[in-house]
Amino acid sequence: MAASIGAVVCRALHSHRHGKFLSIGRGLFSGARCLVAEGETHFGFQTVSETEKGEKVYHVFESVAKKYDIMNDSMSLGIHRLWKDILLHQMNPYPGTQLLDVAGGTGDIAFRFINYVRSQWEHQIRQKLKSHQNLSWQEISKSYQEEELKLPGGSQVVVCDINKEMLKVGKQKAQHLGYSEGLSWVVGNAEELPFNDSKFDVYTIAFGIRNVTHIDQALQEAYRVLKPGGRFLCLEFSQVNNPLISRLYDLYSFQVIPVLGEIIAGDWKSYQYLVESIRHFPAQEEFKAMIEDAGFLKVEYRNLTSGIVAIHSGFKL
Repeated sequence: MAASIGAVVCRALHSHRHGKFLSIGRGLFSGARCLVAEGETHFGFQTVSETEKGEKVYHVFESVAKKYDIMNDSMSLGIHRLWKDILLHQMNPYPGTQLLDVAGGTGDIAFRFINYVRSQWEHQIRQKLKSHQNLSWQEISKSYQEEELKLPGGSQVVVCDINKEMLKVGKQKAQHLGYSEGLSWVVGNAEELPFNDSKFDVYTIAFGIRNVTHIDQALQEAYRVLKPGGRFLCLEFSQVNNPLISRLYDLYSFQVIPVLGEIIAGDWKSYQYLVESIRHFPAQEEFKAMIEDAGFLKVEYRNLTSGIVAIHSGFKL
């Protein structure tokens, strides 16, 4: 009974975060959680306390951070790159877009965003130069060089991740690949984002939301930090809709991926968890309903590779 009352109080206070009681609600919300018995949740196929799950997930990604990108290529045979490209094309960001990429530690979505916006900006420059056919090649070259110094149109991408090791890997990649302008890295929890209300045009989370302890709170936070008209995009493993592919996928997931984890990263258990966590994540329709419950409208999803992954989209209207 006490836990039920506490849960109602928590939800009520959390809803005030969209209104004038934001700061008070946060404090009372945290206090209310402390007053009730801690709930249980899943960590892969294990049942653990909510606190224990947070700690275990943190250690998983701390362990795999340095080999994370290599393992993604190995596990998906490189297809994850195509999935992320599709996510960016569905987002279709314009110069000036403010993006928050949550659980984006190694920067894959952020770097694609920068490339996409730059590509659009360069197209605009080419169109502009076509109307000035009498410019010298020196003037054309100078125009391109000036624009390369900054991310076009004031665009900004903030990569937010709870895991410092993942962010460390992402920063190293950014430095190696030459990404700096318009890119920032923030340590933060998806369930309590360290950003003001109505700050971003787009919120993305790729292969991260299934690791969150309270998915509903993460969705409410996504809603809070988006501007009116802002878009939520989630790329996540989902439920395969082809029985034959589903059987083959299960065989590959449980018999091959942990072995690859041991061979490449020296970590069987972490990749066993990652496989198990996929099986616990809500199916497409159920997750769609959760996004709608958080306040998003025009919610839809797109299956990729027979539903192995899905892109869910919603708008704050």
